[in-house]
Amino acid sequence: MAGVGAAGELESVRVTRILRDDIILGRRAPGSRLVERDIAAELNVSRLPVREAIRTLVGEGVVVARPRTWAVVREFTHRDIQDFGEVREAIETLIFVFAAERHSPDGIARLRDAYEREHAAASEGRTEAARIAAGEFHEISAELAGNEMLGELIGVFVTRLRWLFGQHNDLLAMAEEHRIILEAVAARNVDALREIIPRHLASGQAAAERRLSSASRPS
Repeated sequence: MAGVGAAGELESVRVTRILRDDIILGRRAPGSRLVERDIAAELNVSRLPVREAIRTLVGEGVVVARPRTWAVVREFTHRDIQDFGEVREAIETLIFVFAAERHSPDGIARLRDAYEREHAAASEGRTEAARIAAGEFHEISAELAGNEMLGELIGVFVTRLRWLFGQHNDLLAMAEEHRIILEAVAARNVDALREIIPRHLASGQAAAERRLSSASRPS
């Protein structure tokens, strides 16, 4: 029975990853229903791992559970984006400052690899790959910061962070911003990062605001 439990747990992790990527990359639009039986049939699994995946995504803030009806992909508001941006700026500035102070050569190599994959994908018009690599750039930076508390805090909103990157259409511009951040981290230039990070995050927030405004306009 333990084997069955372990297999079920792995199945729910796989389903969570698929649904999370679908939401972040726009394959499942805001407001769309997440029907357990339909998703189970689509992914060829039972309804239990789908139910567990939806519960996880509710906790990550990208799905809304509605009692006695279907869960839906969260529709973010301008206030949501603003609130997220305020908290994110404080936490991510600390993350990049600590990453600059504490990184190792191997860590910088990982960060540079994420940037190079992002830039290559952006140059070739591979939108999803570019956005995934952009998210990895920030996740690796959190690891380089070497602070467990900050790691826990960013873990709370990492999915929403990846969703925010999914709103940015100028992928080459975002990659260029990451190149500048990478060089500042590698040079341990903390003062520069305290100025660069808020500007970088503001550009991502502005992209999300523009996308939301565009989506709300009548066609």
